[in-house]
Amino acid sequence: MGGNVSMTADGHDAAVRRANAALETYTLSGEGWRHGPSETLRQVLADLMRWCADTQRDFDAALDEARARYATQNPPLTEPRTHPRSRPGS
Repeated sequence: MGGNVSMTADGHDAAVRRANAALETYTLSGEGWRHGPSETLRQVLADLMRWCADTQRDFDAALDEARARYATQNPPLTEPRTHPRSRPGS
């Protein structure tokens, strides 16, 4: 898979939908209802770190590679991207 290709808006939206689906297990759990999105993200990352340790994967290397892929696929914007639901009047 080529990580050096700029992501389209549709590709970005598909990636966000995949992330939402992956996080749904956490947010719909009893624990998830008591925590906000930032705490849920921290818990997911901690669980991924545990999974990496158990499966002998290098979490830090994977995170560095993911950051590089993100930077390549998402060049800096001139104005911040807003989620359609976060726009005023929505």
